Amino acid sequence: MNNLVFSLLMGAPGGGQGGGMQSLMGLLPFVAIFGIFYFLIIRPQNKKQKDTKRMLEDLKKGDKVVTIGGVHGVIQNVRETTIILKVDENCKLEFSRSAIASVKEKGDGGESAG
Repeated sequence: MNNLVFSLLMGAPGGGQGGGMQSLMGLLPFVAIFGIFYFLIIRPQNKKQKDTKRMLEDLKKGDKVVTIGGVHGVIQNVRETTIILKVDENCKLEFSRSAIASVKEKGDGGESAG
């Protein structure tokens, strides 16, 4: 019984011309699965990362944003790694740029919210 299973796993002996073709046909399902993973998972994820990076680089004063914690506010100041977000008349919070989930409305850059 074990010899039968082992011979099925190893394939037929490659004594003829079909041995190379058979091994290529054995790899075809793996290539197809990798292609499906690439187009359904890897490629869209890379596109989403590029879009997020572009959105974080384009942040400017006056943009209305939402943080990953759900805080809504208007950007008051943009620094290299952080932003100052005005959430109320007397409340300004400092967030890391990576904490911004989305931009709801683009500001004009010179807007004075006050």
